[in-house]
Amino acid sequence: MFIRTITLGISSCLLGNSVRYDGGHRANHYLINAVGKYIQWHPVCPEVECGLTVPREPMVLIGRAGFPRLVTVNTGIDHTERLKGWVETKIEEIGHLGLCGFVLKNRSPSCGIRDVNVFDELRGIVTFGSGLFVRALRDKFPLMPIEDEEGLLDLLHREGFFRRIFVYARWQCLNSRGLDRAGLMDFHTSHKLLMMAHSPEHYRKLGSLMAGQKGYSLRELAEAYISLMTEGLLRPATVNRHVNVLQHIAGYFKDSLSLQDKGHLLMLIGQYQRGEVALIEPLLVLRQYAERFDKKYLLQQVYLDPLPIKMALGQDV
Repeated sequence: MFIRTITLGISSCLLGNSVRYDGGHRANHYLINAVGKYIQWHPVCPEVECGLTVPREPMVLIGRAGFPRLVTVNTGIDHTERLKGWVETKIEEIGHLGLCGFVLKNRSPSCGIRDVNVFDELRGIVTFGSGLFVRALRDKFPLMPIEDEEGLLDLLHREGFFRRIFVYARWQCLNSRGLDRAGLMDFHTSHKLLMMAHSPEHYRKLGSLMAGQKGYSLRELAEAYISLMTEGLLRPATVNRHVNVLQHIAGYFKDSLSLQDKGHLLMLIGQYQRGEVALIEPLLVLRQYAERFDKKYLLQQVYLDPLPIKMALGQDV
């Protein structure tokens, strides 16, 4: 399935731009050098772009967790409305840009996605929440994959995030071409093995939804489908689930491979299960076999696309 160039939003400081309150940056060389080989970055700094200076007084979130205000630490200046005014315009721009996801700076009062301190008026921590920009992103684009640089430290988590990026991009392409039931069925078919790896429960639910699709309008079906798929993809694809899918794919070649090739493939799957090799090792071998024996169903499967795994590994393979 064709995908145009992937463009992701990113907190500008993670690209090495000196936009932080102290005049510094938080350059992330994995994102810049490894992931940047495969995608385009669209840098965003809410605080600078709404008109605040560099350097500037640090800010915190104060008030109710659901409706916090953005206030400077020492002078108590409230910049909430300034930032919200910028956010309204920026959100519309993002919609036109067709971004496929965001990587944001953790703990930032504008960009932090889950771990931002929200204080009461006496500066005691009330709870943890999200930055003001992230809240608006989630409201406008609830299906868009969003993560921070700290959340990408775990390999399995990174793999899942980049898989979701590509699913979201394919969904955008499908809708831009004009969604119909045949296209939705092709989309469903090509993502079956990926859903098996993330959530067998959602794999079954999606199959039931498509089997009973005559009871839905196309719009209702599409909304129910992508919401259910997104929910399932948020469940981590564990090593054991990957092993089950790899073994399932290997079954397609039981009458085609020599004993030596079968043994090599099973050895690779076992090595992956024990953590001795990365997922891409058995994945590439299975893709080569699918091409050699012209297994059209497997060649449709986005699960066998090595690019998200290359991005997660941060290296060419």
